Amino acid sequence: MPRATTGYGPLLRTPGAAAFFLTAAFGRVGIAMTGLGLVWLLHDRTGSYATAGLAAAGFALAEALVGPHLARLIDRFGQTRVLPFYLLGHGAAVAGLLLSTTPAAAIVAATCAGAAVPQLGALSAARWAHLLRAERADELPTAFSLESLANATAFLLGPVLVTALGAAGHPVLASAIAAALIVGGGVALAAQRGTAPPPARGSTDGTPRERSSLLRPAFLLLALLNLAIGLYFGTMGVAVTAFAVGQGTPAVATPIIAAASLSGLLAGWLYGLRKHPTPAHRQLVLVTIYLTATAALLPLAPSALWLGVGVVLTEAAIPPALVLLTVLTERAVQPTTLTQAFTWNNSASAAGSALAAALAGRAADAWGPSGALVQAPVAGLVLVVLALVLSLVLARRPARLR
Repeated sequence: MPRATTGYGPLLRTPGAAAFFLTAAFGRVGIAMTGLGLVWLLHDRTGSYATAGLAAAGFALAEALVGPHLARLIDRFGQTRVLPFYLLGHGAAVAGLLLSTTPAAAIVAATCAGAAVPQLGALSAARWAHLLRAERADELPTAFSLESLANATAFLLGPVLVTALGAAGHPVLASAIAAALIVGGGVALAAQRGTAPPPARGSTDGTPRERSSLLRPAFLLLALLNLAIGLYFGTMGVAVTAFAVGQGTPAVATPIIAAASLSGLLAGWLYGLRKHPTPAHRQLVLVTIYLTATAALLPLAPSALWLGVGVVLTEAAIPPALVLLTVLTERAVQPTTLTQAFTWNNSASAAGSALAAALAGRAADAWGPSGALVQAPVAGLVLVVLALVLSLVLARRPARLR
């Protein structure tokens, strides 16, 4: 058995790993650009934020609802066979969006683009699991930390690039670049057959593979945990903005959110650098307790500085939590359903974020920014309870599956 190594460098020197990781990472920048790009594009064309919001909502809803079902096809038939059809559909929908002449046509095209957007993060994570599961499983947390860093970087760079292009009067270019990154990254990923997981519809000798289901207690708990993480995400975006506006300094929201993102990037990078002897399910309990304790400081914030420090401390828990959820998901499901599982987790997080954003907006209107910020420790408490239940469930399973 090969000797395990630590750090990101040895991991990326695994044959084929750097190629699929980087192509998926570039594609994710495009995905991070698309939602905000729709807002800039449709508002520029129609002058209506309502139309722009409907298009962005249609994209996000279709991505969350259709994505897991398309991921099921990828698990069944393989990435290299299904991904080109995804990309063709997404490219055609974006082309229809750019050529649309009515708000209704634009909203329909945006929804179709969301339904066909490839979940490149899930595809990349599935490749890491395929490469490392047999002999280097202890390096999977490092690989998933790398994925978390790529995702966080994409959602830092993507919105900045869209905003810069939109503000300069080039919203069409922003959407075109987003689509080019998604399709280009997806095509490059589909071309890399050597690192793709085998399709689940049959084994290499032609015999059928055993069918498996995601309807298991451990995975359902993991999906709920991802939904609860989404509750935190959705709360913070609205609550921090409401706090800054309430203080009479709207511009302060930007450095707070930027500092929080950098805190998360640093925490994720440090977490992935070393191996952790504590079982993943116990680590998750500790991380969620830390998140809840630091989030409890947020509603008490008397100033922007206090809030900034609190958000930075809380955000440091998010990347390790996401990595642990990914690790536990990989262990909780069969390889034949792994892409579906990762995609369902993403959808659950998106649903939680949308719900929390709506609730936080209502709370901010009714009780002020502190009322919205209360949702953060509440989301943390939900995470702690679910993590404890999951730990009890997994404690009865073999050590490999924890």
